[in-house]
Amino acid sequence: MHALRQRLVLFALLFLALSPAARAQTEGAQPQVPVFAPRPWEIGMQSPGGPLKQHIVNLNNFISVIIALIVALVGVLLAWVIYRYNSRTNPVPGRTSHNPTLEIAWTVIPVVVLVIIFLPSIRLVYYEDRTPDPDLTIKVTGHQWYWEYTYPDNGNINFSSYIIPDDQIKPGQLRLLDVDNQVVLPIHKNVRILISSADVIHSFFIPSLGVQRYAIPGRTIETWARISKPGIFYGQCNQICGTNHSRMPIAIRGVTDQEFHAWLEQAKTKFSQASPAAGPLLAASQQ
Repeated sequence: MHALRQRLVLFALLFLALSPAARAQTEGAQPQVPVFAPRPWEIGMQSPGGPLKQHIVNLNNFISVIIALIVALVGVLLAWVIYRYNSRTNPVPGRTSHNPTLEIAWTVIPVVVLVIIFLPSIRLVYYEDRTPDPDLTIKVTGHQWYWEYTYPDNGNINFSSYIIPDDQIKPGQLRLLDVDNQVVLPIHKNVRILISSADVIHSFFIPSLGVQRYAIPGRTIETWARISKPGIFYGQCNQICGTNHSRMPIAIRGVTDQEFHAWLEQAKTKFSQASPAAGPLLAASQQ
């Protein structure tokens, strides 16, 4: 009995030590910055970090309901046909070859369903296209294999962003997703994003912000984003653009207005050089 009591006490202490409240006390009172990135065993979409992603999630849920209703209807019809028209319950088959009402119904109903899906889909496409009144503009240029960012509204700040190699990853950083220079953007602002490429076709993709646009040489493609809450939003180039296409991550940090203006002052000094040094992957590929 005494041994059982000791085991129960040890189990309770272990449970308290592993609880979120205990971890928060041991790790410090400062709250962690929310991270919007892929998670192990994640089935659904990433949590929305802005209105674009929220609209995408809403449309996905809406269409999922329609799909579920169609699957249920087809399943019920199949069960009815199997039950009603098998050889035991219907030994003498009917000889009806045409049923105008049924043929009209199975033509009109799918058309109506497609129209119901089409209307919110095309509205979302136009909503994602561009913002009429941007508060800030950034230019994104894809390279093999890194991203270049320019802030034309803020002194033409320009810098390159490279992946952090596996052997330089620090605790808390995400392998294949963290970069040396994050893009810093203010929250609650409409940010116009101008995307192009210096060599081949890349893809600027941030799932949690609902941003997905190709970077095409010789063209400038526009999209936009609005960050709803502070945090770090991760993405990647999901276009097969060469050997290191999987090593072009994107990291965007959403901050308050005050933090953004403070970062701008630091960035004007930090990125004063027009041509930043080549990253480790680029240097290795040129050898």
